[in-house]
Amino acid sequence: MAPRFPAKLRLPANISLPANIRTTSRVPFLQVAKTAVAMILAWVLASLLLPGELPVFATIAALLVVQPSVNQSVGRAIERSIGVIVGVLIAYGIGLAFGTNSWIVLVAVVISILLAWALKLTPGTANQVPITAMLVLAVGASNPEYAFARIVETIIGAVIGVIINIAIVPPVQREPAHKAVLALGNELAATLDRLATAITTPQTAAQLNALLIEARLLRPMEKKADAALVQAEESLTLNPRQGRHRVALDHDAELFARFRPIITRALGMTRAFRDHYDDTLAGEPTLQAIAEELRRSAHDLRLLARDPDAPPAEPTTDTAGLPVLTAPLVISTPDPRHWVLIGSLMEDLRRVHDEITGEESA
Repeated sequence: MAPRFPAKLRLPANISLPANIRTTSRVPFLQVAKTAVAMILAWVLASLLLPGELPVFATIAALLVVQPSVNQSVGRAIERSIGVIVGVLIAYGIGLAFGTNSWIVLVAVVISILLAWALKLTPGTANQVPITAMLVLAVGASNPEYAFARIVETIIGAVIGVIINIAIVPPVQREPAHKAVLALGNELAATLDRLATAITTPQTAAQLNALLIEARLLRPMEKKADAALVQAEESLTLNPRQGRHRVALDHDAELFARFRPIITRALGMTRAFRDHYDDTLAGEPTLQAIAEELRRSAHDLRLLARDPDAPPAEPTTDTAGLPVLTAPLVISTPDPRHWVLIGSLMEDLRRVHDEITGEESA
């Protein structure tokens, strides 16, 4: 009789696996190389200045300090140094008072965690304090020279990490912010174009809902661009290369600030059109003019969101490459059923006009 094997094990439907241990993208190889260089230099220099012990603290400090920006590197170096100093002092004091029994290590870790919480230390510093106390107690807390050497060793590794991150192509993260802002501007223009098309053609309920859903996708893009600008600004802080990138980043930030209120206007117009739509709108002559103004607004938004480094596009009309936004429309009395929608569209369109031209005072 053939042996019977258990059926394939399956997790219950209500149990989910932990997060994937792999990411969808890698850190730049340059950062990996810089980290390796910093670790090697920290090991060699600490071995020369503090012989007799493996320079583990210096190497770990260099590993942790090389960050995606110089500002982050300086912050991590400070966190690491403060955490090690506090951890060494705790370990040394407990070692002198109670010796180096195994249970003392656990006591030191608990005290370190509580002290870090009481002092409101940052997460990086708070984690470093108990780790340092545990390592120092396990190796040589009763020796003041050993404790002092570990502090010096950590500072050496942290300083080398910062120097390497500054000396070897200091990282600048302006390009992702630039692309995110331009993508937001072009999608905003596409939203106005879709609304203009919808105004001039009959719509089903499904098409109206799809129009609003597509418009709402502007919000995630806005958040992405905002986060990218924050990262770009941080990457320029304390960065010796910031001079050549500062003007461009300021331009992107100003452009993003102009796009944000227009996003609100575009969402408002799309929502108003969907909520007040009926089949008789196609016969409203004012809406044809509003649709044309929306297309002109989309055209000028694309001009604002055009990459200055990209080759100029081939002109397709007499107005290609030129602003074409006209003054706000003057309209006659609309059908009583449509005046709410038309009034809402006109007011938002007026504000879009002012924001594109930079005339918005509020």
